[in-house]
Amino acid sequence: MMWTNTLAGMRASLRWPVLLFLALAGPAWSGQPDAAAQPLAERVLVIQNADSPVSKAVAADYVRRRGITHTLAITCPDSAGSRAAETIEYESFLSAVAEPLSRFLADHPGIDFLVLTKGIPLRIAHAPQGRRPGPLALDSCLAAWQYERLAGAVRVEVTDPAYGQDFHGLAWANRFWDSQRRFSHARFGGYLVARLDGYTETSAKALVSRSLAAELALAGRAGASSKILLDACPGFGFEVAGRVPHSILPASPAAAVQIIQESPFGEFNADLRLAAKLLAARGVPVELEWTDRFAGHAARLAGYVSWGSNDPKYQPEAYHSLTFAPGALCETAVSTSARTFLPTQGGQSLIADLIEQGATGAKGYTDEPLLQAVASPSILFDRYSRGWTLAESYYAASRLVGWQDVILGDPLCRAFPLLPETNKPEPK
Repeated sequence: MMWTNTLAGMRASLRWPVLLFLALAGPAWSGQPDAAAQPLAERVLVIQNADSPVSKAVAADYVRRRGITHTLAITCPDSAGSRAAETIEYESFLSAVAEPLSRFLADHPGIDFLVLTKGIPLRIAHAPQGRRPGPLALDSCLAAWQYERLAGAVRVEVTDPAYGQDFHGLAWANRFWDSQRRFSHARFGGYLVARLDGYTETSAKALVSRSLAAELALAGRAGASSKILLDACPGFGFEVAGRVPHSILPASPAAAVQIIQESPFGEFNADLRLAAKLLAARGVPVELEWTDRFAGHAARLAGYVSWGSNDPKYQPEAYHSLTFAPGALCETAVSTSARTFLPTQGGQSLIADLIEQGATGAKGYTDEPLLQAVASPSILFDRYSRGWTLAESYYAASRLVGWQDVILGDPLCRAFPLLPETNKPEPK
């Protein structure tokens, strides 16, 4: 397949996947020397919306406190002001976001992390999705930047009749999935994209405060002393065929794969159980709640994973009673947990509430992703407790990019001492 190099050509090719816009950029990954040895702050690009006072304030705060040298101002709808502005049309995305970003990245090959700030839209509407246009998370699309140019990159077609005959999407298999080596754009392609967001400007800035507090505490201890709470749902079972966490990729290389059905819920429960074993073996305090009770009323947690409002025993009061210590990472197996970062009522549980309750990082989804897209708890906390950054930990645990994923938090956050890197996985 020949890829167009012009915006006009891309607009004429909407039958192809959304990441056609990546051809706007300069030369793709070329195997240049790894830039991961550079100071983390020099590997970050902070993106702000010039039309959003909140976005500019959050960006300025992060740049000052982290010593960031690379910034980019774009002009787009202010998602801090209305629910409608949290979604941007695909055509507008190309001109307002993709074009300026492609020019910047072509001139700055050492960037590995992209930080989006509150005020930048969450969702791309009517993005090319094969059969018909559909929604994609803006953040996740940027994470798959130039994937279509990478040798061995695998396209993923996502369908599931349980969500209707019209449910269809196109994503990419994350090249950093379950990696034992730390991230750089030169090594893996793509970028690690995180967002400083929440219900308010104060909430977005608090993510940075908690990140810095976690690192300050790390300087005087061996690791987190608060417990990580993993809340399984026994009604979904624990039995799995084979080993968890499962890869979506076949044993033999393929240019494309299909997801035709959501993974069994028991696999996620089994992954929670594996995460508990790994953390306990490493001496990290962890609680696996495996009764049918929805866990709540726990204070200063170091991490949290649950089924959220998909748990049949879910209680909003219990969910909102949880509080977190600096550095805490969260994930919930909830389809639309990142559908908005503005106050709202009703619907599925939201990760923005966990940020209000003190979490430092959280992963969520703008639209239905299927369970395969939810971060593997065992990989997430294995990497984080090795001393990897927030962004590295979430992305290593995520099978898909260019999909529905949104990660909240300072991507550079670390709450554990760095353990030696290994090229072989630990026993599971």
